[in-house]
Amino acid sequence: MSIEIDPSSIKELSPINSLNSENIQDLIKKVKSEVIQTGHYLFKIGDMDKSHVYVIKGDIELVVDKKIVKTISGGSAESKHPLAHSFPRTVSARAKTPSVIVRVNSDMLDIMLTWDQTGSYSVESLEESDDSDSTDWMTRILQTRAFHRIPPANIQAMFMRMETAVYKPGDIVIQQDDPGDYFYIIKEGRCLVTRATPANPKGVKLATLSVGDSFGEEALISDSKRNATVTMLSDGHLMRLNKDDFNSLLNEPLLNWVSYIEAKQIIENGGLWLDVRLPAEYKAKHIKGTINIPLIFLRMKANSLDTSKKYVIYCDTGRRSSAASFLLNEKDISSYVLTDGVDSADSADIEE
Repeated sequence: MSIEIDPSSIKELSPINSLNSENIQDLIKKVKSEVIQTGHYLFKIGDMDKSHVYVIKGDIELVVDKKIVKTISGGSAESKHPLAHSFPRTVSARAKTPSVIVRVNSDMLDIMLTWDQTGSYSVESLEESDDSDSTDWMTRILQTRAFHRIPPANIQAMFMRMETAVYKPGDIVIQQDDPGDYFYIIKEGRCLVTRATPANPKGVKLATLSVGDSFGEEALISDSKRNATVTMLSDGHLMRLNKDDFNSLLNEPLLNWVSYIEAKQIIENGGLWLDVRLPAEYKAKHIKGTINIPLIFLRMKANSLDTSKKYVIYCDTGRRSSAASFLLNEKDISSYVLTDGVDSADSADIEE
């Protein structure tokens, strides 16, 4: 069951409270509250649900081996931070009293933090419509696994370079056997994908695509002809990226991703840890011996870093740290990105 919650209570949550006002408003539209009855669990030890969970009202017990290690009450200072935020979960969370909580998709929040702190992304810069659903196509595409593997700086540049193409029902967007020219994302409307075969020259239906779906990348990546035809089923607006931009953004030099074991070797050989999360996130949990420079300040403070050192950068997921790595690379500072972020560190190396 969901109930209405005061938007101001969401604005106070960390690290949501660091977002600009436009992105906070966009995030609030996507947040849903949950009522948790006494004795019910929000999550259990070992769970891998990638969400920031906050208690708004009531009391939540954190439990390990049937023992209550902490109780967090809605409205308290601790409730402004996500509950036991690590993956897999190291404790279970159980409602001591009837409670109201909110869950925020961790991937979406991390993307917003990354773009917000790089300073050049805003919903308004990409959208002219005031429609509350206008960013659904971006939300859906960003939640696909393929886009999670693309560095945030590349995703940001892709969106900024895209152009809008308008189609009517029956219009052919791409034709089978034509050379590849654009990569497409559906902003509005529906498309039909068909492929002609010797037995069915009129085409066999392969799929129906809708808002947030993308197509056309295969021919661009493989530099081959289109393997299917895509036809509009309705009026539609498609976002498209030309072949040169698509390939240049995807083929930029890959980031230096390292495992925790590899990262420790770099540190032992004189490297330094660099945490680019916000101070509140750093204070809650960080790797021992780490320098903390939030991504939003890194451009200003990069000159203070030792250019003779190698830096292993981390955040929660790798998004903010990959953006930081691109920034440092521009300044000829050697950097690596810790795969899976702070949660990949050995527990003995964590300071809370």
